Amino acid sequence: MYKRVLLKLSGESLGGPEGKGLDPEYLRKYAREIAQAARAGLQIGIVNGGGNIFRGLQGLDKGFDRVGGDRMGMLATVINSLALSQFIKEEGVHAEVFTATPMEPYARYYNRDNAVRVLEEGGVVLISGGTGNPFFTTDSGAALRALELQADAMLKGTRVDGVYSADPEKDPTAVKYEDITFDEAMSRHLRVLDQTAYALCSEGNMPIIVFDINEEGNLRKLTEGKKVGTLVHK
Repeated sequence: MYKRVLLKLSGESLGGPEGKGLDPEYLRKYAREIAQAARAGLQIGIVNGGGNIFRGLQGLDKGFDRVGGDRMGMLATVINSLALSQFIKEEGVHAEVFTATPMEPYARYYNRDNAVRVLEEGGVVLISGGTGNPFFTTDSGAALRALELQADAMLKGTRVDGVYSADPEKDPTAVKYEDITFDEAMSRHLRVLDQTAYALCSEGNMPIIVFDINEEGNLRKLTEGKKVGTLVHK
C-alpha cells in the first residue's frame, strides 16, 4: 500500500473525449477520485500536461521557436492545475497549486518542503510549469517531482489500462504487460515515458504504474494495494 504518490495526468485527459480545452465533467470526475483517495489517507502530488491547450513541439509548425513554444506549453499546465484544483476544493479537500517559476499571486512558487508540508496536512499538491526549463517534457517534470517528494510510486493515468507491446487503440494484436523493467521498456521503444523520464526513474528506483484513469475506482484500488495497470520497475 502506498503512502505518497505522484500522479501524472495528460492535458488531453482534462479535455475529455475531444482532448481539447477543459471538460468540466472530466475535471469533476478526476477531482472526485483524487479527493476520495486523499480522504482515505493517500498523499497525492499531481503533475498535469498541457497538450489540451498548447504543446510546445506543436508550436514549431506554427512559427514559434522551441523555447518560446515550450514556455507557452508550461503556462498551459498552470491553467490546467488551477482548473483541477478548483474542482478538488469543491470536493472538500484542500488543494494548492505550485509553479516551477514564480507566478504569485496565481500560485505558490514551488519549494519541496512547502509542498511536503501540504501533503502531510492532508492536502493535494498540484505542481505545474514543468521543470521551469524548455526541452523537458511534463513526463520528465513528473519524474523529477516524484523523486523530490520521495513518493512511493509515480502513477501515470492514461486512456488505456497499462503498457502494451503496441498501441492497443490502433493494433488489436497488442499484448499487455503485467509488469516490465525500465531496461525492457526502453529497449522495446515502448512510449510510456520519454527517455529522460525513464532515466530519472530508473536511477532513482522510482516505480511507475501505468493505469486507466477513466475507469472509476482505479485510484482507490491503488490506495488499497490492489493490482491495477502495469508496473514498470528497476
